[in-house]
Amino acid sequence: MSTKLYHTAVLCEDSLNLLVTTPSGLYVDVTMGGGGHSRALLERLSPEGRCIGLDQDPDAMANAPQDSRYHFVATNFRYLGQWLDYWGLAGEVDGILADLGVSSHHFDSEERGFSFRYEEAMPDMRMNSRSGVTARDLLLSYSEEQLADILYYYGELHDARRIAALLVSHRAVGYPTIASLMEVLAPVLPKGGPQLRNKLSRIFQALRIEVNDELGALRQLLSDSVRLLKPGGRIAIISYHSLEDRMVKEFFRLGSFEQPSEALAGMPLSKPAPLRVVTKKAITPSADEIADNNRARSAKLRVAELREDI
Repeated sequence: MSTKLYHTAVLCEDSLNLLVTTPSGLYVDVTMGGGGHSRALLERLSPEGRCIGLDQDPDAMANAPQDSRYHFVATNFRYLGQWLDYWGLAGEVDGILADLGVSSHHFDSEERGFSFRYEEAMPDMRMNSRSGVTARDLLLSYSEEQLADILYYYGELHDARRIAALLVSHRAVGYPTIASLMEVLAPVLPKGGPQLRNKLSRIFQALRIEVNDELGALRQLLSDSVRLLKPGGRIAIISYHSLEDRMVKEFFRLGSFEQPSEALAGMPLSKPAPLRVVTKKAITPSADEIADNNRARSAKLRVAELREDI
């Protein structure tokens, strides 16, 4: 499998320029995918440097760099803390990198059921095709209220209740293919053009996020990062939609998901947050990068550093 076809590394130079401060250190690429970020990271490390790569997709294993400094683990990045605890490396990490984008491999593989382009595929959408429930399972088992909630919160769809009611009332269809799903959705879809693609993208995004518990995994990674990084260590997150970006931005600001009373009141924090924000404003791809890889167009990079003075 070509790594070019699997996934093109997004904001690679920008992220590594800010992430790698200690070439002899320990770095973790928690979304290895096609291995682009990992290989570029290894090029910046000295012979003493080490890199750990994670990916929950079994197909990604073939892309792991063949380098004695590299170790690949087939797992979801939500379990990074458990692995580093097991190895005795918690608090020893110089940098954590996460590219939260769905790999081109997933969108372009008909059998994975991620894209509405492949109408004869089953709506699957699992990042790890060997475990968990599919989008079809959700469509056939979730209550109308549950479906409405995920469509509203994860797809930011204002007609989420209408869509959910439609999906539940036509459940007898069985949703064996994406074509059958789109036929049921037809009454709530624009007739064509960018509006149609945008609406379908939001519906599919909502189902995919729920299937893979993407926000739950990100929340776990961020929460663990404070104890996994060494003082001065950095975490770089590349996100692709507002839900992820808001979560990253707020966590970097507070270093916790528990809002201090001062923050709730809109007042300055009484003590410094554990993280120092390195990127005051999110970094986005250049026009040249977007022209070369259109899927990079919505990417946002944020970087934070674990303070050494607290």
